[in-house]
Amino acid sequence: MTGLFSFGRLGALLIKEFIQMRRDRITFAMMLGVPLMQLLLFGYAINTDPKSLPAALVAIGNDHYTRAIVAAFQNTDYYRFDHVATSAAEAEHLIASGAVSFVVTIPSDFARRVDRGDDPRILVEADATDPSASSGAVSTLTTLAASALKRERGIAPGAGEASAMLDVIVHRRYNPEGLSQYNIVPGLLGVILQMTMVMMTSIALTRETERGTMENLLAMPASPAEIMLGKVLPYLVVGAVQVVVVLVTAKLLFAVPFIGSLPLLLAAILVFVLALVLLGYTISTIARTQMQALQLTFFFFLPSILLSGFMFPYRGMPSWAQAFGEILPLTHFLRVIRAVMLKGADLAAVGTEIAWLAGFVVFFSALALARFRRTLD
Repeated sequence: MTGLFSFGRLGALLIKEFIQMRRDRITFAMMLGVPLMQLLLFGYAINTDPKSLPAALVAIGNDHYTRAIVAAFQNTDYYRFDHVATSAAEAEHLIASGAVSFVVTIPSDFARRVDRGDDPRILVEADATDPSASSGAVSTLTTLAASALKRERGIAPGAGEASAMLDVIVHRRYNPEGLSQYNIVPGLLGVILQMTMVMMTSIALTRETERGTMENLLAMPASPAEIMLGKVLPYLVVGAVQVVVVLVTAKLLFAVPFIGSLPLLLAAILVFVLALVLLGYTISTIARTQMQALQLTFFFFLPSILLSGFMFPYRGMPSWAQAFGEILPLTHFLRVIRAVMLKGADLAAVGTEIAWLAGFVVFFSALALARFRRTLD
């Protein structure tokens, strides 16, 4: 009869658990990798007050007042004028496609109106699909422009004449009320699809292995491509149901506007979902158990949430984090769905992002087939 408690038995059990933990390399890597990833992303990549936002300048004139205002905008570090539009149509395309966050229009008669004291105006159009990304830059506009005009005219800083003269008109495009649900709810469609599609398909093969039915599957007269399609296509139906539920809920409960093309959006969603299920299938060829598959899914899910622009402004991240975000499918899908739903963007405006999603489909399918053939060997 053994005693009630034995330090020797406890020590043996602890050694056994540590050996098992060491052998499960994926779980051990998750325990170390996830906290480290969170520290790096929250410490270095996340910034709720983005600076150096891309802006387009529409200014036919090249007078000294215009140059002074543009220089003042750039000195705030909020604006980066890397586009000079020659027409309003070109500027409209830039802001609709997401290439710029602001369009600053200074009329050709601006200098003449300033000299005459004839109510000069400038127009600033802000992409307000993400209110938190543009709020800091917009809040400084009126005072900033008036101060720059005062200095250029040689007026004392305390005088109020220039402030009364200059009229800064701000148009918050696509979301004039600054409602956060206009930005969050469309993005939730991508997050929900990613979470469910990758998670469910990532356990597709590992479940077969754990249940002991993998041998039966491999004995079937089916090619790796047929097995892969047979595993992933049913989840496209599940994704279609989720898309309908989210879009209907967004319209009925949250009154999110939908001013773009529904066929274009559905085509982009189809490509996105196909990329996700192929990614999940690839994970299932790497993981040995369903638990490992879920762990790898979470390891992919965390940076996608933080670096895609869903929770935090994409433009506020450092360049290395933005480069990392470009290789995440969710980043490109968020740009498509927000542009189509809120901006009414056409294929020309979002074609590049859809091409990225199609590239993910090709890459993940090739990787999944290569991994599956290796498993067969």
